Amino acid sequence: MQSHTIKTWAWVHKWSSLVCTVFMLLLCLTGLPLIFHHEIGHLLGTEVEVPEMPAGTPHASLDQVLDVARAQYPERIVQFVSKSDETDDIWYVTMTPTPANTDDFRTVVVDARSAELLPLQPRFDEGFMWIMFKLHVDLFAGLPGKLFLGFMGLLLLVAIVSGVVLYAPFMRKLDFGTVRRERTARVKWLDLHNLLGIVTLVWLFVVGATGMINTWADLVIKYWQHDQLSSVLAPYQGQPTLAQAQRAPVQQSLDAAMQQVPGSKLSFIAFPGTSYSSPHHNTVFLRGDEPLTSKLLHPVLVDAKTSAVTAAPAIPWYLTALLVSQPLHFGDYGGRAMQIIWALLDIASIFVLGTGLYLWLKKGRTAARPQELHGDAKTIAREATP
Repeated sequence: MQSHTIKTWAWVHKWSSLVCTVFMLLLCLTGLPLIFHHEIGHLLGTEVEVPEMPAGTPHASLDQVLDVARAQYPERIVQFVSKSDETDDIWYVTMTPTPANTDDFRTVVVDARSAELLPLQPRFDEGFMWIMFKLHVDLFAGLPGKLFLGFMGLLLLVAIVSGVVLYAPFMRKLDFGTVRRERTARVKWLDLHNLLGIVTLVWLFVVGATGMINTWADLVIKYWQHDQLSSVLAPYQGQPTLAQAQRAPVQQSLDAAMQQVPGSKLSFIAFPGTSYSSPHHNTVFLRGDEPLTSKLLHPVLVDAKTSAVTAAPAIPWYLTALLVSQPLHFGDYGGRAMQIIWALLDIASIFVLGTGLYLWLKKGRTAARPQELHGDAKTIAREATP
């Protein structure tokens, strides 16, 4: 590789790393507890548990559940209703002042069998885990915060690729995993930085890429609505959002959707006028019952007035990519073992980012010998020469 080419890659690696490092450290630190959010919830006492009842106890109508929720917050509307990931015996009803996206929400937790409020009514918009989540997702800045973090994720991918390009010639005369302990402290930290950077390479690239995709979720959903649903909703153009009194029982919409896609399970229902639905439909999102298909959603649009299925479009590739990237980002596919692996790799990535920042600061304070400079193009070119 030519010296000027190496110099260009070194410049790209240096500045892409420096710009994103602080934010990547923040994301790694906040992402660590999010990997174990269920376990932490149990420790903090915020995980909802249902009372024991005889096996096979029938479930109450969804409309009864919604009546209970509306009685708690009569000034709010139901935006979404969803089932627990762990059991079908819990309904989570999300209520907001308006159908628009907002952080001002209340969640009512109802026993699906008795249609009674459960003793624990957790607040999902406050507390330690909520702060970690908001910092990780959008820095408390909404869509602009998400897009900013997405750009930081893109810079991380650039830093990884440029780091690999520089690593190959720089390590050509050293065995893989070599840590030159007899050299200065800076050289030892440099070797550890390079070693762990290569070890975590694939994981950090995957997590960075999926995280970047996740920041586009709001835009992807809007595009899907425009791209896939505009023709389906054409007959409803110009009609106002259905008032609550005009709507048929929601249980009928759920039953119609379940018949449309046999063998599926409910993920959540988006009500008319909300971001995941239309002004005239209950959009029922169903999922499979296998580890992979459980992350893929199948939307069924049910007319909220007549309970007739309007459409059940297959999700396009870009929405599939989003749905697959979300659980992969947090290691939700492989149970406890994958969570532990994700956590260990997260900690290693914190070390890589931290040592990279340390090496840059150390370089600015001390005059290192030329052969010790990681980003020096002449040094790398010399190391790459047979």
